[in-house]
Amino acid sequence: MSIWIKRGAEDCPRALWSGGATTQLAIGPEGAQYEARDFLWRVSSATVELEESVFTPLPDYERLITPLRGEMSLFHSGGEPLLLRPYQVHRFSGGSETRSRGRCTDFNLMLRRGAAEGEMAALVLGDESRRLTASDGETLLLYCAEGACRIESDAQQAELRQGESLQVSGCAALRVRAMEPSGAAVMLCRIRLCGQRT
Repeated sequence: MSIWIKRGAEDCPRALWSGGATTQLAIGPEGAQYEARDFLWRVSSATVELEESVFTPLPDYERLITPLRGEMSLFHSGGEPLLLRPYQVHRFSGGSETRSRGRCTDFNLMLRRGAAEGEMAALVLGDESRRLTASDGETLLLYCAEGACRIESDAQQAELRQGESLQVSGCAALRVRAMEPSGAAVMLCRIRLCGQRT
């Protein structure tokens, strides 16, 4: 059975970091705290308001990141810059010394090594709908980055506006479509706890 949890920005914890502010969209398990580093996975969106900033070291986690608005260049452990444009997803070790350059709004998925695994992708929607499935033991999080979208299953439906997210756990078959002719962009995170195979 699927569990739908819809959240707007007003429902999500917000915290300042050295380069801007972070909005936590979802965290697992329920009750885990980012500051205590006891979480298995976390989805967030952050503003980067400085031209150059340094990422918080997270050696126990794998990270996936993409800009939603603006561009960012990442430098890992003194290496060459990697330019990311909106909806280009980059996966990297949270333990690497990482600097960023460029003001933007980004979107992040963090996964604890050996405890959680997952993927992150952008769904850029035009006239067509997208079909998604979730298996037992999976969690899907959909975040409306641009425009508005409708998410439907056989039994339920929800509408997301920019900045709103929907979390689905357990078996589900979904259809995602833009609500406006201009289309929509939706970030999709697919998360599984290690040992729970789909």
